[in-house]
Amino acid sequence: MKFSDLGIETDMVEALASKGIIEPFPIQEQTIPIALTGQDIIGQAKTGTGKTFGFGLPLVQALGLTPEPGVQALIVVPTRELAVQVTEDIVLATSNRATSVVAIYGGKAYEGQIDALKAGAQIVVGTPGRLLDLASQRLLSFAGVKVMVLDEADKMLDLGFLPDVEKLFSQTPAQRHTMLFSATMPGPVVTLARRFMNKPIHIRATSPDESITQANIKHFVYRAHALDKDEVIGRILQAEGRGKTVIFTRTKRAAARLMDELNDRGFVAGAVHGDLSQDARERAMARFKAGKIDVLIATDVAARGIDVDDVTHVINHTIPEDDKAYLHRVGRTGRAGKTGIAVTFVDWDDLHKWALINKALEMGIPEPVETYSSSPHFMSDLNIPEGSKGRLSASSAAPKEKRAGSAAPRRASQPTHKPAARDTKDAGSASARPRTRQRRRTTSS
Repeated sequence: MKFSDLGIETDMVEALASKGIIEPFPIQEQTIPIALTGQDIIGQAKTGTGKTFGFGLPLVQALGLTPEPGVQALIVVPTRELAVQVTEDIVLATSNRATSVVAIYGGKAYEGQIDALKAGAQIVVGTPGRLLDLASQRLLSFAGVKVMVLDEADKMLDLGFLPDVEKLFSQTPAQRHTMLFSATMPGPVVTLARRFMNKPIHIRATSPDESITQANIKHFVYRAHALDKDEVIGRILQAEGRGKTVIFTRTKRAAARLMDELNDRGFVAGAVHGDLSQDARERAMARFKAGKIDVLIATDVAARGIDVDDVTHVINHTIPEDDKAYLHRVGRTGRAGKTGIAVTFVDWDDLHKWALINKALEMGIPEPVETYSSSPHFMSDLNIPEGSKGRLSASSAAPKEKRAGSAAPRRASQPTHKPAARDTKDAGSASARPRTRQRRRTTSS
């Protein structure tokens, strides 16, 4: 099956092929033919099933090769990071068309976004707050919207954005094509769909009861001591086959501290959390995508914006709040059919929380094993070479260099995987390597 077989026009097929994206994913095969007819759709699929192109390609095609200036399509997403990711995909799809795309989200200067709107951008990807802000200033009008997409509606609910989403819906024409995507369908999301959609078709990419604990992700859960976690992580980062790694912390302060600690230990780490400016977060993400850093430490605010195919390990430095948060976190690995490893540390005080997560996801790990950095089972589980320590030898670390969004790290020559490339250029100008396949966003972040 090719995209052309689904009715996608040649220019977009060629644009995708230029990045090695040839065959559609199941959610795309199900969504695209229906979306091309203008039928309202509710797509229930885990993040990472390829739904951005599932709604994005029909949306772009509906506007035509040379659309008139002015906002005609609106894609609403819950987080800044996801706005950037979705925008990148839509820009790719429109690369052979006279269609302009603008990302509208907070944390960035108004001027560039306003200039893009005044220049006649036809597709807007944005977060609810900044969209309503510009609309209230009469700098953005939704009166001409023909297609509206609500992506990750369940996350909107979690973040308390549904009232804002309702305001956005109410400012668009009643006769519009609407698509809503959500990993889960809680009651308020169902109510929203009934209120603002016209006889939508419900599409499920997978069984609604399917959990993320599929065969291509191995899950390890350890009862770890807080004072030993840094050493444990340092050893995990030397595991055989370890590639890009995402580490989730509960707080912004913990993320910043862990980044400094790992850089001091000789690893190449960056961080993405709420205390950083939006520009710094985007630079850190760009460096991670490009392989200039290979360890990214993040709080949950960034979970759904980390959209990189070749993440091999996810480490939960602290246990997620619930099963949904767990799924969103570990979904950063095991993408595009690859294998992945998820490691979760459970503090003694959080055993009750883990019990609830384990039960909800039916993981079969009711009692996490008490584990230390020297535990033989830990070294064996994660394929860590014998004799590895949590700190790279001083002889293998290069002098520290200054870079945005992280403490100055030392270059590491690691024996078990290719170290991240380093340069002294500003991360904001770095470009990610061309993708050879579709990026997946995985959830039940």
